[in-house]
Amino acid sequence: MDEVIEEVPVSGIDLGEARQVESGGPGVPWRRFVAIGDSFTEGVGDPDPASPGGLRGWADRVAEVLGAQVPDFAYANLAVRGKLLAQIVDAQVEPAVALQPDLITVSGGGNDVIRFGDPDALAARLDPALGRLVATGATLVLFTGVDVGFSPVFRRIRGRIATYNENLRGLAAKHGALVADQWSLRAIQTADHWCDDRLHLNPLGHHEVARMVLDLLGVEHALEPSRPEPRAVRTWREARVDDLAWTRQHLVPWVVRRIRRVSSGDAVQPKRPGFERDLSGAGG
Repeated sequence: MDEVIEEVPVSGIDLGEARQVESGGPGVPWRRFVAIGDSFTEGVGDPDPASPGGLRGWADRVAEVLGAQVPDFAYANLAVRGKLLAQIVDAQVEPAVALQPDLITVSGGGNDVIRFGDPDALAARLDPALGRLVATGATLVLFTGVDVGFSPVFRRIRGRIATYNENLRGLAAKHGALVADQWSLRAIQTADHWCDDRLHLNPLGHHEVARMVLDLLGVEHALEPSRPEPRAVRTWREARVDDLAWTRQHLVPWVVRRIRRVSSGDAVQPKRPGFERDLSGAGG
């Protein structure tokens, strides 16, 4: 990106509140939280029958902690699985603005990068959308992509993710956003934190992301590090059988959807399109 990027203060927080966020002070300055994005933010991989759409996810987990500390706290989640960055920008940004939030999380572009999208073009598409969100005065949290070096399936696109992440960091500096750095979140860089589809975080993974976000916001919480059960050592043959099953159950259907130009989210609506204040049913 050729544009000179200038750092600005974190959006939506005055200097006193910024110091409080950094220090994990007792007060929480946010009352209205909106999350936008794709399957990651929708909560795919973290099933919960008590949650809207049957999914919990990291954003719900963060909202539960904030809601327990803030009177009359409200939360909306506009994310829909399978969406490309342009679709997120076109369908979710203005509804998010209309809700007048004071905390917004943004995660998008992962589905584009998997399809070998141009990281620079993605950043250029996201830039004005972040400006629109920041103009609300809300605190903005922007997610980087995960370091997929641990994944035999996705490590070939590791460099493209790293390039996109650097663009995202530049945009965060420009717009005064906080960076939720998944690239450096080592806890989720093991198969124990991912679903069988190898694409979505499982409940342990969503738990770790929620911990990271709360720490970034300086919010006190009681979420402990996840402790996965030890995995049995597989033989080479067992690993290949698993790979074959993954190809049949997950990769082939994904490729077929690409050929047919359909998405897993085509018939899905946002699970929390408006503010909700009763989060007591989530999380069991």
